[in-house]
Amino acid sequence: MKMSKRALRMQKRNSKGKKQIALNLVSLMDIFTILVFFLLVNSSDVEVLPNAKDIQLPESVAEQKARENVVIAVTGEQILVQGRPVATVSEVVNSKGLLIPALADALRQQSDRVLRREAMQDIASREVTIMGDRELPYRLLKKVMATCTSADYGQISLAVMQRAPVRQAAVMTTPQG
Repeated sequence: MKMSKRALRMQKRNSKGKKQIALNLVSLMDIFTILVFFLLVNSSDVEVLPNAKDIQLPESVAEQKARENVVIAVTGEQILVQGRPVATVSEVVNSKGLLIPALADALRQQSDRVLRREAMQDIASREVTIMGDRELPYRLLKKVMATCTSADYGQISLAVMQRAPVRQAAVMTTPQG
């Protein structure tokens, strides 16, 4: 049986699609290598604080970025040092006195593990960052800051969300006449 010209053309076209296509991976590897180097170089500039869903940080227009140091997170229920719970907020609020013993012990343990050797000798250069919810009472933050000072941390920073600076709107006046 003789095939029509159209059938021959369709058969020829379909046989072209069945060929194996070789993928050149060398150029893809080059692109991914450049991408990895770019990400490695640019990722060292940013200090990322642990993000807790139950902490709403206050907003600020401060431009100074956080540095790597010991992080204290104060949620509605717990006080965490480097992500590890050390005390509950209800115990701390109800306690008498300005210092939190469990927090002081945890900070002293962290100073041996996390801080640079220079900061271990020089108390003024020891840093701690406090991430506290914006709804926390000031007396609780005061106790946490006093405990940090008693545990020989010289620089205390409060973590905030950076907000765009407020621009003043120009007021246009028209002459009365």
